[in-house]
Amino acid sequence: MAVFELTRGTSPVILAFPHTGTDVPPDIRARLNDNGLLLADTDWHIHELYAGLLPDATTVRATFHRYVIDANRDPEGVSLYPGQNTTGLVPKTDFDGKPIWKEGEAPIEADVAQRLAAFHAPYHAALAAEIERVKALHGIAVVYDCHSIRSHIPFLFEGRLPDFNIGTDMGRTCDPRIQAAAADISASAEGYTHVVNGRFKGGWTTRHYGRPETGVHAIQMELAQITHLATEAPPFAYDAEKADRLRVHLKTILERIEAIALDLKH
Repeated sequence: MAVFELTRGTSPVILAFPHTGTDVPPDIRARLNDNGLLLADTDWHIHELYAGLLPDATTVRATFHRYVIDANRDPEGVSLYPGQNTTGLVPKTDFDGKPIWKEGEAPIEADVAQRLAAFHAPYHAALAAEIERVKALHGIAVVYDCHSIRSHIPFLFEGRLPDFNIGTDMGRTCDPRIQAAAADISASAEGYTHVVNGRFKGGWTTRHYGRPETGVHAIQMELAQITHLATEAPPFAYDAEKADRLRVHLKTILERIEAIALDLKH
């Protein structure tokens, strides 16, 4: 199977989609239990939500599911949030802390090494190559990492998650104007809530690539799934009416970030 889908554009903005894939090779699928087979922790329909919002943007999308290996985790297995509940490079549980593998079938070190080479590394090689290509075009590249998650997950956080969750590793991964633009537009979006560097401060993709001093900026947008799904439970159906309302604001955010990037290169 193809590990990633790539569409090249001429914008300084690159949209990354590490968690929308649902492909699971048969040999790995056979090891998942009934709970794991739900693939519940997918970033459902996010690539559809962003489709066409910034037509000239490059997109890099992982096609494999995060239960195969998580493309937004440190390949060394280092936790993004030490001391807090989270899922690892190859998750053993879902976001509710429930096992996803059959008894005795949880991945071992050899599985992790194989999946790093077959899935994680090719996806990031493609993303890194596009960053270099876009930077060569403009002298700057902005990685906008696209995510979503259920709005209520007690295992990971208390209460209801805000609708827009902007992560920049406390401002380290992008120019302050990029963070401010995303925050200001989210704050002015009527009927929505937002937070900057709250529970989600940017995953490994954002932290790894975001080096503003080199001309590479990165920002993560984690959306509460209630903003664009009919329900945050199987079958996780896309709600076009909700999504269309949200897309207006996402388009504005992307266009503003693109304009800032074009200004920064001068």
